[in-house]
Parts: sequence; C-alpha cells; structure tokens
Amino acid sequence: MKKHKCGPRFKALLKEVKITPSEFATFCNVEPQHINNWYIRGVPYPRVEEIARLLSVNSQWLINGEGPKHPVIGQAPEQAEKLLDTQESREHYHVCVDSADIELPLYKELPKALGSSDTHVVEIPGEAVRLPRQYLESLEVEPIHAICVPMVGDSMSEKIQDGSTLAIDRSLTQIIDGQIYALQHDGMLRIKYLHRLPGGALRLRSHNSSGYPDEIFSAEQIEKQNIDVLGWVFWWSTLNKQRPPVPFA
Repeated sequence: MKKHKCGPRFKALLKEVKITPSEFATFCNVEPQHINNWYIRGVPYPRVEEIARLLSVNSQWLINGEGPKHPVIGQAPEQAEKLLDTQESREHYHVCVDSADIELPLYKELPKALGSSDTHVVEIPGEAVRLPRQYLESLEVEPIHAICVPMVGDSMSEKIQDGSTLAIDRSLTQIIDGQIYALQHDGMLRIKYLHRLPGGALRLRSHNSSGYPDEIFSAEQIEKQNIDVLGWVFWWSTLNKQRPPVPFA
C-alpha cells in the first residue's frame, strides 16, 4: 500500500493556527487519539479534502507537499479530485465524497474452476457493501484495508448468524487471543476466535462450541494446510430470520 506522509505537515498546520489536538478532535467529531495518530500515519484519505478545506490549504500540498500550499481564490479543486479518484481506483475501494458512506469490496469463497472442489477467496467484481465512514474511523480502520465477506454456516451462532455480512480489517493479522478473525484454510473461508499456543500453534474456536469443538493446528500443519489469517472482523450484520406472527391478522 502506498502511504502518504502528510502527518508532519498536518501537525505543523495545527501548531501554526494555534489549535490543540483536543480542540481539533472536537471540531472534527473524532477522538483526540485519532489526531495524534494522524500525526504519525497521516490524515486518512477519505478525510484529506475535508481537513485541507478546514485548514485552508490545498489537499495535494497536504498529501505530498507538492504545488502551492494555499488555494487561489476561485480555484476549482480539480487536481485534488483527480488525485482522490486515482487513489480510490488503485486501492479498489470507493469513497463517497459527498456522503458519510464508504463502499467496501465484497469477497466470497468460490471454486477455482468450473466444477472443481478446490476453492479460493476472491473479490466479486461489481459487488460492494456500504458502511458508514464513522464505523471505520472509530476503530481506526483504513478503507483501503477493509473488505467484506459472507458468513456461511452456524459455527459462530448465536453471535454471528449464517448469511450475515462481515467487515474485515486486512491490516490487522497479528493474533490477539480471543478476537474474531477471518481465515483462508486451504482455500476455504472460515470465521473463528483465534488463540495463540506455544510453538507457533493455533487454536480455532467457534462460538457454537457445542456443535463445533476446538481445533488445534501445529506450526507445521498451519503451513502444510495453507492456513492464512485474512484479517480482524470488526463489524457484522445480523438478520432476524423469523418474522413474529401477528395475532388476528
């Protein structure tokens, strides 16, 4: 992933206008820690245009230090829009600049070839899921790292129902014990609680533990069976599949 290095410029701008991180956080409706993170990681791409406008600078200058720092009166923001459009298409996600939603690509487990029993997890062209941008920002998930997948089966019920849609942060693959992750297990999409074990082993645990006992894989089995952590599950939808009967209807 190509990262922009606007953090130092953003920090210098706040200092220049004598605004504290806490004050700017309140103004942008985010946590103060987010502002400190932006100092280090840079302003998230979906908010670059907004932050540049608030601080009266050109978004292209904020991103890469190129071009004039301040906009000319009456200047159309064409360059900034082109830059954002290019970044969005390159990273396979779409930012709705005029809305609070973000479209995330949808991935599914599909056969590698017609009639084959071998599967893999791939993006479905033309399919996406819209999520409120604030969901991602509250968890510091960059849109370029986020994808969605379907839940198949009842191994995670009653927490995550069969047919639910899940959102995954692909950048968070380091295992934190007891968190829910999406895995690709020899091409199969699986959603499980993960726990690290000594010797590089891994325990997979289902929420529906009565129907799906724990699975333990050694480091050798993990490599041999192509077990790959796709990312941390940070959101899921749940549909109540049974409509209550209405008496005397």
